[in-house]
Amino acid sequence: MSTTPSPEHVRVPEHLSADSLRQALEELDAKIQTLHNRANATTAASHNTYLQHAAALEVKRSKLAARLSESSDSKTDSSDSDRSTWGEIWHGIENLRNDLRNII
Repeated sequence: MSTTPSPEHVRVPEHLSADSLRQALEELDAKIQTLHNRANATTAASHNTYLQHAAALEVKRSKLAARLSESSDSKTDSSDSDRSTWGEIWHGIENLRNDLRNII
């Protein structure tokens, strides 16, 4: 029997490189989108945990993004385009979080 993950108990891997972190972020984006699509496709009265799973994955994604920004901040060769890209990603995360709050 599976349980619904709690955002407070989400752990992120410690050993990922910057490229691995980017790939993990992309995979989490796809999983979050899939869960939101499934939640939208179900009936309103049905019992599903898609939104709870999506919320937990969003927390994990934000932790991974924070770790990536920390690792890129520690490097002196990070360019302005990288920072603007991550700023856009962070803005997208915040929009998803707000959309989730509006759905619930």
